[in-house]
Amino acid sequence: MAATGAPDSRVRVPVAVACRVLDLSTQGYYKWLKDPVSQRDWDDAHVIDVIHQIHQDDPTLGYRFIADELADAGIAASENRVWRLCSTAGVFASHHRRRGASGKPGPAVHDDLLATVGDHGRVRHDFVGAAHRPNQIWLTDIERHEALLNLAVVKGHRWRLVAAGRLKLRTV
Repeated sequence: MAATGAPDSRVRVPVAVACRVLDLSTQGYYKWLKDPVSQRDWDDAHVIDVIHQIHQDDPTLGYRFIADELADAGIAASENRVWRLCSTAGVFASHHRRRGASGKPGPAVHDDLLATVGDHGRVRHDFVGAAHRPNQIWLTDIERHEALLNLAVVKGHRWRLVAAGRLKLRTV
């Protein structure tokens, strides 16, 4: 509603006009006016309160174990509903599974001759400064062509193609 100069004078807009402008149905407006909070939202709010209590007791539980705890408390909720409510409320388990043994890189297999430590302790690689003479830096790449499946190509830093050769496939 728009206000004019006086504090108590308001522009009154009929409900039908406001609903038409906002592209709402008047029936939906009056239904919302009668009951602004739906029963589902009310039930979800109570279940979220219980989820927060369970999460405070044991923060390592994920949504599946929280669903089991809710069932033990006598609250009927499926795992999908508990997942939705936990996601909405921002409740997550405090630990995660390991991704696998290859999650962290191992030690370097050779000395990194191009690595220089910067001012802030960051490791940087100097490809241009170290390549002032030929045969100083070698970058390798194995390209796979659809027609030539067993072709290996070695590219130099200064020249496009240095060596190419065919690989023989061995069956072990």
